[in-house]
Amino acid sequence: QVYNLGEATVPTMAERVRKLGELAGWSGTVVSLSSERMPAHLRAPYKPRQDLVVDTRRVRSELGFGESVPNDEGLRRTIDWERAHPPETGDPGPAEYAAEDAALQGRT
Repeated sequence: QVYNLGEATVPTMAERVRKLGELAGWSGTVVSLSSERMPAHLRAPYKPRQDLVVDTRRVRSELGFGESVPNDEGLRRTIDWERAHPPETGDPGPAEYAAEDAALQGRT
C-alpha cells in the first residue's frame, strides 16, 4: 500500500505564515504579491502548473495514524529548534530588503 502522510487539514500558505508569526511572537502583516511583483530573490525556481493535494484519510483510517502532538505545539517545538540552530548564511542583505520594500510599494 501507499500512504500519504501529512496534515488532516492543510492551511493556506498565508494562514501558515500568520500562525508561525503568532507563535514566534511576530506582529507583522502577511502580504500576498503576484509573482510579477515578487523580488527576484524570493521567486520560486519553478512554475507549478497544478495543485498538489495529499489525502491522508487512508493512513488515518487503515493504520490509525494521527498527530502525536497538537499542531501549535509541533510548530512551537520547530520554532524553538530553529532558534537554537540558526543557519550560518541565508539572511538577506540591504539590496534584498530594498527590493522587498519596492515591491510592497508597487515600484517593481
